[in-house]
Amino acid sequence: METYYLWPILTVLIILGLSYRNRSSLDSEKFAEIALLSILTVQVGLGSLWAFLGHAFMPDVIATYIGWPTGSPFQLEVAFANLSFGVLGLLSWKFRGEFWMATIIGFSVFYLGAAYGHIMDALINLNYSPGNIGAPLYIDIVIPLLLILLLVYHRKFSRKSQG
Repeated sequence: METYYLWPILTVLIILGLSYRNRSSLDSEKFAEIALLSILTVQVGLGSLWAFLGHAFMPDVIATYIGWPTGSPFQLEVAFANLSFGVLGLLSWKFRGEFWMATIIGFSVFYLGAAYGHIMDALINLNYSPGNIGAPLYIDIVIPLLLILLLVYHRKFSRKSQG
């Protein structure tokens, strides 16, 4: 379950690598684009595909980690929601603009909703399992907020440079 740290670390390494590769033309707008592309591809794309694999093929292991009862058919639904965002995240490498915005909105609703669910589970059921109140909760909050802020910043500067 400690793979939750893998995706943010890999994302930061890719952002640093792409920033170095583009250092001659790197400004704040280009950096925001690199960060968005990296987070969408790695964290949303690969991270969501990884979550799909866990929920689909190791549901009891994942349920135990989160502190949920095992055997729930809802985990398969969560798996396919993650698969959807994994595909959208990977497609973000190819498609830009409004596609990024739609992917970020959908992903953010899903992840912030999951964060709400984890918090309510902790408050109501006293579920303080590491998979409920730990790295997954922080990632469920930080990644969507970071994507939203970067998208707003990127769109603001893209409009200024076009007009």
